[in-house]
Amino acid sequence: MFGIAYRMLGSAAEAEDIVQDAYLRWDAADRAAIEHPGAWLAKVVTNLCLNSLTSARARREQYVGPWLPEPVLTGDGALGPLESAEQRDSVSMALLLLLEQLTPVERAVYVLREAFAYGHREIAGLLDLGEANCRQIYRRAAGRVAADRDATREKRYSADPERWQGLLESFLTAARSGDLTRLEGVLAADVRYVSDGGGVVNAARRPILGRDKVARFAMGAMAKYVAGVPVSVAEVNGTPAVLFGEVAVLLVEFENGLVSDISTVVNPEKLEYLRRQLSHS
Repeated sequence: MFGIAYRMLGSAAEAEDIVQDAYLRWDAADRAAIEHPGAWLAKVVTNLCLNSLTSARARREQYVGPWLPEPVLTGDGALGPLESAEQRDSVSMALLLLLEQLTPVERAVYVLREAFAYGHREIAGLLDLGEANCRQIYRRAAGRVAADRDATREKRYSADPERWQGLLESFLTAARSGDLTRLEGVLAADVRYVSDGGGVVNAARRPILGRDKVARFAMGAMAKYVAGVPVSVAEVNGTPAVLFGEVAVLLVEFENGLVSDISTVVNPEKLEYLRRQLSHS
């Protein structure tokens, strides 16, 4: 239930609220009349998410600076098993951002089909739609996601986690070394840096583009905001990421062994769920 809601909304806090609401409805329901509890709960969660997406989009239009999904530690199974590249892809920051471009119904059909392998007949029952209509919606949604992937250079499947972590540690060492030339050497020429502070803490209000600008910004940010903060590597949204204590999460994408995209979440409101995960680990 949480996995469906998070993929639909990109927010752990909102997903928790959806799950709690679904349990309240389950508690009040005539359970003897519910033939398939799993399908019943999935339908309730999906429809609650559809209702929530309308207001969520309005809030995001007023969001200060770039909006990124809330980071979630995934090594503990919080979003379900992520044993394959396809499963890890279903919770990646890059894909969740692409799903923001879909209509709520398109997003629901895509998530249920791609992430949870529901059949079109099952999805039709969950959304009260015709099966043929669901197939058409899925084809349209999958086509838009594929086109957006091509436009943004985002790759469908990441490198294997061990190689990814090695690349990540190389980037981190270069960024903390104070050696601008060394850092520029691990960045792609058209690297992109996006920081989500939500207007709550200092962060770049627009994406930063290009090797020189990103290198200087990254080194300055690390020296100014996270100097002396404990650093660790953990699996976040299906890929290795850098945790700067509980104040920042940095996710890095690679292309041909070079850093192609950097995303940082520093808005403390978006790190609440992850902080609770860390306190329990």
